[in-house]
Amino acid sequence: MSRAQRLLDLIQLLRGYRRPVSGAMLAETLGISLRTLYRDIETLKAQGAHIDGEPGLGYVLRPGFMLPPLMFSEEEIEAIVLGSRWVADRADPALSAAARSALTRIAAVLPADLKANLDTSALLIGPGQAIAAGDAELPVIRAAIRSESKLRISYLDGKGRSSRRTVWPFALGFFDRVRIIVAWCELREGFRHFRTDRIGKVQVLDKRYPRRRQVLLKEWRASEGISEHRNFGSD
Repeated sequence: MSRAQRLLDLIQLLRGYRRPVSGAMLAETLGISLRTLYRDIETLKAQGAHIDGEPGLGYVLRPGFMLPPLMFSEEEIEAIVLGSRWVADRADPALSAAARSALTRIAAVLPADLKANLDTSALLIGPGQAIAAGDAELPVIRAAIRSESKLRISYLDGKGRSSRRTVWPFALGFFDRVRIIVAWCELREGFRHFRTDRIGKVQVLDKRYPRRRQVLLKEWRASEGISEHRNFGSD
């Protein structure tokens, strides 16, 4: 186990106790010696963790301590690399560049042992379509979602029928070949999914939609029977 992983496990373990817990119990749970435990506690204190106690009396973590943002486990590093590589390979150019930049910035400040995991991750992305039809408008759509702005779009449905819609975009679904806007449609007065490759024109209106994006997302998930931690399927 790497030192960074051990420190992460220790801080997570301390968070599970509201009252002081003995060093012996912590060391036994983590599978380390008391000497190593004492050294790790001092390291966490130096990083800003408010740990009260001392050898023989027990330790307790006071509320409010935030983990250093780059203190990841080995599996978390693999997940970050895999996800970033997928985005870099399959998203629109702006998001692809952002993914590569994020990986570079993370690598620059990771501890040496974790940086090695980042550089040598064996999880690879298989070949796929790098850019899907409709990707050119995605930066505009993402900006509208962030600002909770209405969009006016011209749309061609699956049967070739054209329409103009005013929608409230609040999510984007990424698939290998298509991207889907999840939105409230004023014309249909309900939630609808719009494939970006069927959108002719996109205009961001200078109007915020009247409900918060988080509320719309929650209601849409409920209407689709989608849990908070599960993605949705393509229409």
